[in-house]
This record gives sequence, structure tokens and C-alpha cells, in this order.
Amino acid sequence: MKITTALLMSLSVMSLLLTAAPVSADRRPNIVVLFADDMGFSDVGCYGSEIETPNIDRLAEGGLRFTHFYNTGRCCPSRASILTGLYPHQADIGHMAGDLKVDGYRDRLSFNAVTLAEVLGSAGYRTIMTGKWHLGWRDEGCPTARGFQLFYGTRGYIDSYYTIVPRTEVYLGEQVVLPVTEKPVNHLHPDQEWYTTDVFTDYALHFIDDVREQGDAPFFLYLAYNAPHFPLHAKPEDIQKYRGKYRDGWEQFRKSRHQKLIELGVLQSDTELSALDVPAWQTLTDKQRDDMDFKMALFAAIVDRLDQNVGRVIDHLEAIGELNNTLLVFLSDNGGTKETGLFGIKGKRNTVDNYSEWAKVGGWTSSYGQGWANLSNTPFRRYKRENHEGGISAPFIAHWPNMIDDRGGLRHQPSHLIDLMPTFVEIGQAEYPTTFNGHEIQPMQGRSLMPVFDLATPKESRTLYWEHEGNRAIREGDWKLVGSRNEPWELYNISQDRTESENLVESLPKKANALKSKWDAWAEKVNVLTPEAFEQQRQSVRQGGK
Repeated sequence: MKITTALLMSLSVMSLLLTAAPVSADRRPNIVVLFADDMGFSDVGCYGSEIETPNIDRLAEGGLRFTHFYNTGRCCPSRASILTGLYPHQADIGHMAGDLKVDGYRDRLSFNAVTLAEVLGSAGYRTIMTGKWHLGWRDEGCPTARGFQLFYGTRGYIDSYYTIVPRTEVYLGEQVVLPVTEKPVNHLHPDQEWYTTDVFTDYALHFIDDVREQGDAPFFLYLAYNAPHFPLHAKPEDIQKYRGKYRDGWEQFRKSRHQKLIELGVLQSDTELSALDVPAWQTLTDKQRDDMDFKMALFAAIVDRLDQNVGRVIDHLEAIGELNNTLLVFLSDNGGTKETGLFGIKGKRNTVDNYSEWAKVGGWTSSYGQGWANLSNTPFRRYKRENHEGGISAPFIAHWPNMIDDRGGLRHQPSHLIDLMPTFVEIGQAEYPTTFNGHEIQPMQGRSLMPVFDLATPKESRTLYWEHEGNRAIREGDWKLVGSRNEPWELYNISQDRTESENLVESLPKKANALKSKWDAWAEKVNVLTPEAFEQQRQSVRQGGK
């Protein structure tokens, strides 16, 4: 479909007029969420990485880094939590966006939940989203149905940076503007190649300018990148910066990242590096080491390009004079992924030797493998989908020059995606509703981070919960009870053992049982299904049952 400037403008103006608030001098801050996909705890420079991320580092230098910030360990559930301020099952995305026809497991966000866009939009904010939605394909569950006035991106997942694969059609508002194709057009910049990270930023900046032409109301931008999620699609000029850099192997880089994290103060000085859970680098053949160096170079190049686009957002806000009055947060939906093992997706078939054949092929065509995911999640154990620290810990940076005075500071308070709703409600002077569109709305589950932005605020105890695919965890204060699917519970004192190395479950059974009882009560309350019940319900739905 041909997209004209007139169409872009008409859609934007129509959306704004439908939700227009009285024009006045509104000094409430803009709110910008920059959401990465499958980025591990130590994949950016200010969290220990060797990858060049000067723009993300700039946000950290001018803002705050959180050292105990948690997501849900998986993409769809994390997106549900960040947008609703609820745990995933409460938002009906307890697994992925597929309809099991029971509470907690649907193919769209719960109607007993409100989104950040709905709440902030009701308070007069202009609401913008670009990128990956992955919370429902149907019209009733799409971004524009859930409060976003301006939208460009996919309703589903994204498994390509260069092409549009099935079920990842690109929408402008409610119109499909890029169907399945191997050669999508960058309508805003037809002379430039279509690459998701760049294009999603293009539209974010375009929409910001569009909003500003209409007035001075604050805006909420949710820029949901698919980077650095697989496949390994990277720009040639970015790849060449990293090719050959990783020939020393994952052990060496895990050690260097661990040491840098301690030097930066992100980790306590006595934090141990978790045990390597993949074969030693030297056990690989020369050919395998060369190929894995190339795979990590591709991943690093994707992160580098993401950082370049973060820089574009920062520079644009600065150019229009609004950087100081913008709360800008950067975070990730889960830790690094080990999917399909040591050599990654199709790792033995798609190698450096035949790179030209898969360099731009979408779908499950390539990933960096478990060894490099172990590096991404330094210093922690386990991976995406799991509830050990490697799966649920990620960078979180808050940058707001008008409010945050402790530039470059660290915050060690345990925090979670559910905390963004109460934070944004507070600073946006919005009202969180008890009913919305005729539906009763569940209360927010998190805490505002505004007190945490204050250096004088002491660390407070709180209880947080997780469950995904039978992986489960509860953290109460410094204690964490965690279990992998079909495996026993494990108990750790996170303040002394952040890398979950010394299991205390047998020596402290009363503590473990008390935490388990709390987790069980929470799981029942939010409609968590056991793995067995989940599979039974899925089979029933596939067979036409309810």
C-alpha cells in the first residue's frame, strides 16, 4: 500500500482531535520508554559490556542505574506487566499471547486492566507507540484499541529486521501498510533500507513532531524495539567493528564484564561469578571458534545499532528543547536467550561460510547460542523464560534532568516492571481508575519509583512474584525462593549471594516453607496454571473444547 505524507498527517491529526484536551501551558514531563528485547544484564557499557553503547551510557551518566530491577523473564508477559502495572496472569498474558479461553491465558490484554496509554491519555497526554506490540492480533486488543493514539509497528512478534514475515505485518494506526514482503519500503525515508531499529525510531520522532505541531501537551512514547532479539540481522558497517573481537571466548569476556560490574559499583565487591554452564571455549574447533566469534559480532552489532537509535531519540528531544523535562527510561523484557543450545538456532547449518544465504532471511534462522547468552547474563545463572536472576534481571536506567539530581547514581532497591504504572500515574498527575469502559479494574500491584529517585530514601523490604512455564519464584526482602519447571525449590539470600550459588533450602526449611506458602497463595489468586493443567487446557482448546 502506498503511504503518502497526507495520509500520515491525516491519521495523526484525526487521532489527536479525538482526544484533544484544552490547550494550556502544561509542564508535566514527557515520558519515554525505550524497551529492548532479549538484552541481558551486562550487554551495555554502563552495566559492564565491551559493546560500544555511548548513548545508553550517557543516559546512565545523567541519571540513575538500578541494580535489582526485574522483568518477568519473557517477552509477552513483560509487555503486559509494563503496560498494565499488573502481574502477567492478572493481565491475561500468563504465557504468550495465545487464547486458552481461561482467565490468565488469553490472546489480548484483560479488559479488567488499563494500559499506561489509557490512563495517561485520559489525563491529557498524547500517546505514541512504535515497534513490537505482541499482545494481540485482533482489532479489540490492538494498540489503538488500548489507548495509543498514534501507532506504527506490528501487532504480533517480529522475527526479522529486514523483511516482513507472516503474522508480523506492519500497521500505521489500524491500517496494514506493509504486508508480508521481502522488500519493505521505508515510507518516511524511501531512499533508506528498511531496518526495524531505524524505522521504529523514524516513526517515533515523526510522531513527536506531529504531536508538537498540535500543541504543548506532554506525550507518552512507548518505543518497543525488537533488538537485539534473534535472528542475527545486522548492518555491515556495524558488524565490521566487532568481527574478530570475540576470539578469546566467552570465559574471558565473562570475567572482564564481572570485574567491570564490580568496579562500576553495580555489583558488590564480593559478588561471585556464577559457574560456566557451557563447554570451555578451548574445547571448540578452530572453525567453531571462528564461527562463534562471528555470531557474537553480529549480536554486538545489533546492540550497537540500538544504541545509535537511542542516541537519535536523545538528540531529538534535546533539539526541540524537551530533554530536561522528559523522564526517559531504558530497560529490557528478559535476559539473554539460550534457545536451541550452544551454537544457537540452526547454528551448524547457518555459519559464517554461507552468511550471504541467511544474512537477511527472517524467522528462526540464527541466534548467538548459549555460550554468548551466558555472557549476556553475567554474572547470573540461567536464561530467558526462567526465573533465576539471569532470566529476570536486566538494565534499568532512569534519566530526568529536571528531577534527578544524583547524576550517575546507583539504586539498589528491588524494583519491577509493575512499578512503572504507579510512577507514571504520579508524575503525570493522572488518576488510576476503579472502572474503565464499563469494566472493573484491578488495583496496581507496584510502587511508585519517585521516592527511590531520592538519594535519601532507604532500602525497603517488599515481596515480588514470578511464574512462567512452571518456572517460579518469590523474593521477599533479601530472600528468594526459586524453582525451575518440575524441579525442587531453591532458597538464596540475595543480599549475600546474588548469583544464587549456595542453596539454603535444606538448612532453612522454615524460611523456605513460609515463602512457598506465600507463593502458593499468590499463584491461586492470579490464576496460575500448573504446567500439567496448562497443557491439558491447551490440548482441549486445540480439540475444540472450552
